[in-house]
Amino acid sequence: MAKRVQLVLNQDVSKLGKTGDLVEVAPGYARNYLLPQKIGVLATAGILKQVERRKEQERQRLIEIKQQAQARKTALETIGRFTIRKQVGEKDAIFGTVTAQEVADVIQESTSQEVDRRGITLPEISQLGFYKAEIKLHPEVAAEVEIHVAPL
Repeated sequence: MAKRVQLVLNQDVSKLGKTGDLVEVAPGYARNYLLPQKIGVLATAGILKQVERRKEQERQRLIEIKQQAQARKTALETIGRFTIRKQVGEKDAIFGTVTAQEVADVIQESTSQEVDRRGITLPEISQLGFYKAEIKLHPEVAAEVEIHVAPL
């Protein structure tokens, strides 16, 4: 059986690896496809150092993004309560419902922080009152704020 060849991938290859991964492949696959298409390069000491440096930079970038999300969480939870005004019918029932887009707009107005509406989890809101909303700012960071639904 032939010896395997180590390559560092320049782009994602399904069922093989992602960009920057060190993979072992058959010599024919490397020689006939991966190297001519510039999908991978032979693994040398210099290339491996470059890969490690890139991975460290990516790790630092991800840590920085998480810290920014933590800071946004602190800012949102410091404010704590946002008021949404809705038209009211009988028995404090509101017309329609409070949507995630409305919550995102209120947060944008009061804090000038842009929040993705898809990351907002709301309970079913059909009456006036106070409700808790969860805002996902990062895969590991979520803020909880109070929504006050008040009459117009």
